[in-house]
Amino acid sequence: MDTKNDDSGAPVLLLVGSSGGHLAQLLALRPWYEQWRRCWVTFDTPEAVSLLAGEDLVPAHHPTTRNVPNLLRNALLAWQVLRARRVAAVVTTGAGVAVPFVVLARLRRIPTVYIEVYDRIDTPTLTARLCRPFLSAMLVQWDEQRRQYPEATVVGTLL
Repeated sequence: MDTKNDDSGAPVLLLVGSSGGHLAQLLALRPWYEQWRRCWVTFDTPEAVSLLAGEDLVPAHHPTTRNVPNLLRNALLAWQVLRARRVAAVVTTGAGVAVPFVVLARLRRIPTVYIEVYDRIDTPTLTARLCRPFLSAMLVQWDEQRRQYPEATVVGTLL
């Protein structure tokens, strides 16, 4: 659970998401990401630690919902992680923990991908609205979500 990179210098896929359903949707991408060296950023909850056993895990600060001190702590964490590792891309399903990682990654010219959660069909999530200007790609799970995100690519449901 260290923010330092190992000596290999190989690119790493940074998977960022709150614990619970956000993490579950990222885990559903396993066939796609299993070939990549990866690092996870999520909350240090018993469930997340169990699900990510054996993975490179950087614990983020929570709660994040409208919590400015933790937003600042996570911004510092994002700066440290993005500086210490050779990040190939940031992929996230939200929620609040994603914002500083997406913003700082984009400022460092690292590709950023946001996958809107499957249960928000009629309205965009706050995190997606905040991250949207900094995204390289917006992915959605339902055709109906393209009403909020016309530029998005529909990838189908993850769960």
